[in-house]
Amino acid sequence: MSEKSQEPTVLGHPAGLFTLFFAEMWERFSYYGMRALLVFYMIKGFLGYNDANAYKIYGAYTALVYATPFIGGMLADKLLGARVAVIIGGTLMALGHLIMGIQNQTAFFLALALLITGNGFFKPNISTIVGSLYKQGNPKRDAGFTIFYMGINLGAAMSPLLCGYVGEKFGWHYGFNLATLGMLIGLAVFVAPNLVTQFMILGGAFASAAALFYFQEGPTALIINGFVAITLVAAALVAAVAIQRGGLPKNAGACPHPEKLMGSLTSTLVGVVIAVPVFAFLVQQSSVAGTGLLVFGGAAFAWLIYGAVNSPKVERERLFVVLILTFFSMLFWAFFEQAGSSVSNFTDRNVNRVSGGHVITQSEVGQTLEFEMGQSQLGYKNGDQVITMTVLDQAKKDHKTKVQWVVTAEHVGMVTEGKEMPASTFQAANAIFIVTLGLIFSALWGFLASRGMEPSTPVKFSLGLIQLGLGFVSFWYGASHPDARGMVFVGWLLLGYLLQTTGELCLSPVGLSMVTKLSPARMVSTVMGAWFLATAFSNFLAGMIASLTGVSGEGGKEATIPVPLETVAVYGGVFKIIAMTAVGSGIFCLLISPILKKWMHSDVVDPIEPNDQGQPDIGLSKSKEEFEL
Repeated sequence: MSEKSQEPTVLGHPAGLFTLFFAEMWERFSYYGMRALLVFYMIKGFLGYNDANAYKIYGAYTALVYATPFIGGMLADKLLGARVAVIIGGTLMALGHLIMGIQNQTAFFLALALLITGNGFFKPNISTIVGSLYKQGNPKRDAGFTIFYMGINLGAAMSPLLCGYVGEKFGWHYGFNLATLGMLIGLAVFVAPNLVTQFMILGGAFASAAALFYFQEGPTALIINGFVAITLVAAALVAAVAIQRGGLPKNAGACPHPEKLMGSLTSTLVGVVIAVPVFAFLVQQSSVAGTGLLVFGGAAFAWLIYGAVNSPKVERERLFVVLILTFFSMLFWAFFEQAGSSVSNFTDRNVNRVSGGHVITQSEVGQTLEFEMGQSQLGYKNGDQVITMTVLDQAKKDHKTKVQWVVTAEHVGMVTEGKEMPASTFQAANAIFIVTLGLIFSALWGFLASRGMEPSTPVKFSLGLIQLGLGFVSFWYGASHPDARGMVFVGWLLLGYLLQTTGELCLSPVGLSMVTKLSPARMVSTVMGAWFLATAFSNFLAGMIASLTGVSGEGGKEATIPVPLETVAVYGGVFKIIAMTAVGSGIFCLLISPILKKWMHSDVVDPIEPNDQGQPDIGLSKSKEEFEL
């Protein structure tokens, strides 16, 4: 019996899977906690950027985050081993989150560069270790990646509810410090002895669950936070049992050449010192980053087209399918990634996030009321002052939100002292829907496959794009039917997120599987690199699209964000264009799907065996990760 087969299991899976589950969950907590605050921090914080500049930097940052795992994966394969690469990546990211709270422009870009570099080491290699826990051909590998993917989504769901809430309510640096703490816990879970790992997992889970119940506003938030808290504690209890039985094997992700590790480590750290200022410059000069992506991306795809044209018929047509679906995937993520930029500002400025409170009646006209000013006052006048988002943000910054309000006839129906959910917390919606619906979709595809009815890969791509477009239809419809102040019913936002999630579950799981199955063995790594390069470019493109919704300028009166009635039409107009483009692209993909399905040559033996480098060749994967490389 092999050594691997003797390793302890929990629920039929290697015990080490649950260590990696929590290491990845806390890393995602830190990443999405920072992302939930990033655009708001650039606009409302000490930087004072306008919408357009904030979106460009956000786009360049997220693009580079997706580009670096290609390099980090290669360094781990050739020199470091996955375990050492994960430790390097986690350390760099923790340092980046910590520096993010320093109110200095140089420190800000240094922090982003550290996060980009650290992500390149961390993301591809922790997934590789997951795959190494399973023997080749083990039918439980896909289910193992599904469990791992749940950890990704649990961290992504939890972070806006804690980092986002704390950052918006109490101060940006507190939110970034929470992200730092999350990354340190994730790193400790990965490297500490089993007893310490158990303590960190259980202690972190129970502390976070308590915080989720404490940091919430109103009954809706209590239900959402409670669901995430209970899921977190349940997962921690299972993980504690798994670690008691053995935890992560010591040889998992080992260095390929241990005798050369010190030299490789030294060379790598020198490379990091060189790369960090380069990435800091590229994020700050987003146009340079975009030009670089265009040049390298154009060259890569030109080379792939040349290779496809000069390949045998089956290989050529399969490569054409990969290239065509890569283009549709790029469109999908460019629209989907509005969640961290334009949709976040739309939520902040135009979505009614207040529940409960006192409704002013006609009998109170002429009275002077004292209350805490909040989102419900946007668009109203208090004396001669119009309450805009800029006025409200400044009042919060100065801790002067308690006001004396002279009630006039126009204030009848205005809510005071309601429970206001921070805008950043709504970024948890996608991850919560994923956790809720992910296994349902997995079971659905299995049910349809057993009856010969499962849609082909091109059809799934088209369904994903159409549902994404319908999600933006929901945003657009809500923006087209605001109340008298220009505020949108929160249900349209949540419906939009739900439709985007179902679209993601149609498109995301088959992307990497499609690349590995259709690419010739001699160039599969190159094609995979092009796939992630396209994902990087889609994030840069997302920033450019988001800039179309910019409603604020820098300096003087131009810095004032208009009242909701003026901004809602701007967001609605862009969301309408995105919706039409996404739905139209999905319909076009559906129309050509018979041709693409034919070109896939499913009746011909696949050119490569299923991947044994930590990637599931089918099953769920998180949209924002795709398990990287």
